Amino acid sequence: MNTAAVAVVVVAAVGAVTKLNQVSAAGFSSNLNPAVFVGSIMKEEPIEVEGRVHTVLPGTMFRVELDNKHLVLATICGKMRKRFVRLTTGDRVKMEMSPYDLNKARITWRLQ
Repeated sequence: MNTAAVAVVVVAAVGAVTKLNQVSAAGFSSNLNPAVFVGSIMKEEPIEVEGRVHTVLPGTMFRVELDNKHLVLATICGKMRKRFVRLTTGDRVKMEMSPYDLNKARITWRLQ
């Protein structure tokens, strides 16, 4: 690694630590701020939404219709797989969506 590359890595690391110190000094908690800090990496919290299973697809995948009529591709979470929770068409479910890809979701709960 040449000196220019080392300088870039050092500057990036110092910038991340400085930003982390500024935010922690400002007193933001993870409850108020959508970003959670893990070490020096900022992590976005998932968006929780509810919907109804529209279509059951192969491989534990589901097409879920949200309340605003938007269709997303969803899969069940690991705990639901472990507990053998069965989902059928018409079931109400609670899901987590990444703020980066609003077309995919993870089903975390089967509602009554």
